[in-house]
Amino acid sequence: MRISNVEAFAIRISKEGDPNMHGRDTDTRGGNSADPGAHGDNSAEPGASSPYFIPEARHAFKSDMHETLVVRVTTDEGLVGYGEGQSPILPGTTRTIVEDLCRPALIGADPFDVEFLWQRLFDGMRERGHPTGFYVDALAACDIALWDLKGKALDMPVHKLLGSRFRDRIELYSGCAGRDPKSAADRAESLVAAGYRGLKLSPASDHKGTVAIAAAVRDRVGQDIAVMVDVHTEFDVAGAIRLGRELEALDVYWLEAPILPEDLAGHAAVTRALDMHVANGEWYRTRFEMREAFERRTCDVVMPDIGRTGLTEGKRIAVLAETYNIPVSPHIGGGGLLSIAATIQLSAAIPNFLIMEHGHESYPTRCRYALEAPQPVDGAFPVTDDPGLGVRIDDAALERFSRTA
Repeated sequence: MRISNVEAFAIRISKEGDPNMHGRDTDTRGGNSADPGAHGDNSAEPGASSPYFIPEARHAFKSDMHETLVVRVTTDEGLVGYGEGQSPILPGTTRTIVEDLCRPALIGADPFDVEFLWQRLFDGMRERGHPTGFYVDALAACDIALWDLKGKALDMPVHKLLGSRFRDRIELYSGCAGRDPKSAADRAESLVAAGYRGLKLSPASDHKGTVAIAAAVRDRVGQDIAVMVDVHTEFDVAGAIRLGRELEALDVYWLEAPILPEDLAGHAAVTRALDMHVANGEWYRTRFEMREAFERRTCDVVMPDIGRTGLTEGKRIAVLAETYNIPVSPHIGGGGLLSIAATIQLSAAIPNFLIMEHGHESYPTRCRYALEAPQPVDGAFPVTDDPGLGVRIDDAALERFSRTA
């Protein structure tokens, strides 16, 4: 059996009404941001302004659509596997990498040689100075697709191929949007009613606003619900420590991404200063990047994103984390259905899993190109023995939602 084709799809789906949108709720490009499935073509018009923007009080680009990169790998025997490289911004860039670099290297290869193929592709751009970023996102998509294909070929779930099944349920926390105390508390209450025992707040970027939102949520949901706070690297070291100490008084479980990713010494200082957990790591893609972060103890909980690491490297990162006694809480962020499905498989297969991120309200949007997808039950994804990633993709929908320009 040999790989006969590798196809890449830059996906763009409307997420209007998603409560996690910050700073821009309607299309401001002078065009129509409606669901591309309604029109068949969602490519930007020549001369149109960018679909990307930086929300008020944030510094990271956002899109008013759910965007990601899906890869479909086919063998000469007709087997098909699907993967995803998280690409909430510029999925067309990741698609180009797959089409122009990854596909020629994969065509004709044995799809069971998953780890060899990851290494071959990674080495292919290492000397060129691209050991992370969009290039590794493209590798992640191909890698996940190969694991899915291998599982289907062997009629086994990916978690078994990764080596084990440590649990039958993947516990979740849901992102809890809300830019003021009342809206955040209202949403938190609805998520607890839906079965979630963990909530992550992404509150205001200022100190007082963040504490006020966390206090309102804690007061509404009580002490039995885990509350986490993600501040998206908006603080300096002193500010993060001061904020963390006030959040500790509210029994907040972790402070996530407190300062700029590059400041390893600063992260270590924040981690040492606080009794609460500090979580970070969504920006790392390989064990090589993670090693120094672990050695310097820059976090208490590490958050690899499988849509960026792939399953091969994600498993290696989890093993490395275990040697430092650091639990793994996989990040999802802007990831789509296949990234989520791959994360479920990894979470089942590692001993040091803690809890998985989930977007309760955005999940239906991310499933728009699926015939069958995992569904959370009482705040957790059940672990099944369905082959591969346990997802069935609607190829017609995949084509419909893909960007052509």
